[in-house]
Amino acid sequence: MTKEPLRRTKILATLGPASDAPGVLEALFKAGVDVVRLNFSHGSAQDHINRAEAVRALSRKTNRLVGILADLQGPKIRIERFTETKVWLDDGQAFALDINFDPKNGDNTQVGISYEPLAHEVKPGSRLLLDDGRIVLDVVDVVNMRVNCTVVVGGHLSNNKGINLMGGGLSAAALTDKDREDIKTVAKIDCDYVAISFPRCAEDLNEARRLLQAEGCYAGIVAKVERAEAIVVDVLDEIILASDAVMVARGDLGVEIGDARLPAVQKYLIQRARTLDRIAITATQMMESMIDNPIPTRAEVCDVANAVFDGTDAIMLSAETASGKHPVKAVEAMVRVCLEAEKEVSVRVSKHRVDKQFERVDEAIAMSAMYMANHSNVKGIVSLTESGSTPLWMSRISSGIPIYAFSSQAHTLGKVTLYRGVFPVLFTLDADDDHAEVNRKIVARLRKRHLAEMGDRFIITKGDLTGVQGGTNALKVVTIGEGLTP
Repeated sequence: MTKEPLRRTKILATLGPASDAPGVLEALFKAGVDVVRLNFSHGSAQDHINRAEAVRALSRKTNRLVGILADLQGPKIRIERFTETKVWLDDGQAFALDINFDPKNGDNTQVGISYEPLAHEVKPGSRLLLDDGRIVLDVVDVVNMRVNCTVVVGGHLSNNKGINLMGGGLSAAALTDKDREDIKTVAKIDCDYVAISFPRCAEDLNEARRLLQAEGCYAGIVAKVERAEAIVVDVLDEIILASDAVMVARGDLGVEIGDARLPAVQKYLIQRARTLDRIAITATQMMESMIDNPIPTRAEVCDVANAVFDGTDAIMLSAETASGKHPVKAVEAMVRVCLEAEKEVSVRVSKHRVDKQFERVDEAIAMSAMYMANHSNVKGIVSLTESGSTPLWMSRISSGIPIYAFSSQAHTLGKVTLYRGVFPVLFTLDADDDHAEVNRKIVARLRKRHLAEMGDRFIITKGDLTGVQGGTNALKVVTIGEGLTP
């Protein structure tokens, strides 16, 4: 029987009411979800705790580790509410945003806002985009904290929709009081990753890391790139280097920089993250039509495939799995598209660091293993790892060869769930195991998981000292059955 090929691009699915329905979460596991997202913009702390517990229970039941990412809400730059829930705005009409207006009684001439500094951060001629750019307003003037505007693009506008300033420049801090409180819940859950919304600079991410570590949580930090000022070249590199992963958050980012610039910026963000040895996640509206429909549009299929061609580590589903009608079919559709896209030769070719000199032995070993794997008949690579650094470096090299991260560290295995082409395997050793015994145990684990057959050749990387980070200093090629049969 022919085995299904291993999918290298990871799928990140948001949990919500749709995934809470009986049997759906387990079906998402079977469909191929690699990481789940807890969206802290919705639901209570207990909701997130319950969902995380359900994920961990299923990971134990299925013997398939699925990572957990907590996505903090960030600054809430939104309009308030309308008396009739929503209004219609005509092109050319006057409309005002007023911090002093009744937050529950907006109408088609004015509405309250939740962001007090807005009146100080806009001027005549500023362009405001509401509801992900569906409504466009031009500022006429600001009088007593009331921002008077002209509607450029009208339509329906409903309660609590977001506000963006074209070109960026709103000063809202990335971390709010709510985020600081939610970090305590994140630590309680012991998430693998935490996403920070609207970071403006590296310090926003450094602050989040300090707050998490103060709670005893060492989750990876994901920078959601969604502000225009974040994609300035020097600022962007600082943000990427301060994080463990970057998310191309195409909703707010596309609104702030304009739709036409978004494809090129997406490609650049993914390329830059990989160059700087960080993870890249592509998000927002990837299969949005599947919120209601059982199959994706052709445009969505191409969008997902192009993200794979660009080298993204992971692709993300939002409302499709959180509140849509077809959460499992959305994941299955992504799996099909990824597997087809990964067959393309260009996806398995890389020139990453071919002209660089390595300062660390473990990084040199990682690059050597990938060069050897890509130029010889190798079934897979096994990386014994404490921190996850070696398989991360390996995964920056485009390849069709699976990388198995063998580790005894739960936090490391959780982070590996987002690495493109890397698969986590729980693996423990005895203190007195010699190198030959370690190799035999590795082969036994591969055979037990049906990942290797007699005659298969594998590369193994490991260090002299078990339990020491940065200790990878050895590379060995083994053939199953040549003195290594378990």
